[in-house]
Amino acid sequence: MTEKERNEAYNKYVQNKIPKTRAWPSLFNSFWIGGLICVLGQGINDLLLLWFPSLAEQTAWTLTLIILIFLASFLTAIGVYDLIGKFAGGGSIVPITGFSNSITSPALEFKREGIVYGICVKMFTIAGPVIVFGIVSSMLVGLIYLFV
Repeated sequence: MTEKERNEAYNKYVQNKIPKTRAWPSLFNSFWIGGLICVLGQGINDLLLLWFPSLAEQTAWTLTLIILIFLASFLTAIGVYDLIGKFAGGGSIVPITGFSNSITSPALEFKREGIVYGICVKMFTIAGPVIVFGIVSSMLVGLIYLFV
């Protein structure tokens, strides 16, 4: 068997193994689940402002983000957020809840390897580059703002 034939056979094998998805239902589910997460966040924020009228709006939004991050981490810990992710796709990844899930999942997966070599090392395998890029780019923008 030549290299070209082997590559063609391998590509055919891969095409048979790739799960088939239906684009429009996936897009629809992603859109409405992502929107539902955002509506939940808006509802939490409105309730905080209703229950605590003297609360500053910025503080209410900060508390809302903390609550959403906690809920996503909790749902990840009990295995529910993974089911939401399978159903919603990108709709569950884009909001801040997806970022919370990307930190919580590896921490749970590698907890049996110990605190230092498991949780602490593996927790940021997915989110780490995002955090580093965010910090470095904000420092650069801050320096540009300082000197310009």
